[in-house]
Amino acid sequence: MTNVEILGRRGMLSPQIQEASKKFLGREISTVELRLMPYIDYLMKNDQRIDPRKCNQEDREVLRLLRSEGHIEGGASGLSITREYYDFIQEILWLGYVCIVWDREH
Repeated sequence: MTNVEILGRRGMLSPQIQEASKKFLGREISTVELRLMPYIDYLMKNDQRIDPRKCNQEDREVLRLLRSEGHIEGGASGLSITREYYDFIQEILWLGYVCIVWDREH
């Protein structure tokens, strides 16, 4: 791994994350929004219901924004998200939690 580029620290915003966010959402995301994405991903792969006890006021504000932008619907009674937003979350999780080191040769 001699030709390695460090993309960022796990769970932290990076230029790559902000670039992907601007491309899909038309705006940058906050650290709160970034850290909410693994929870949304988990919910969609499991019971698809938000537990209000696990969301603080900042999380609720992000969820309100996502609803207003048309990316999600519902919440505690049942959450649904668009396929495009689901794919976007997967890209952000890759950039922010999985691929924090990049081998430029591959």
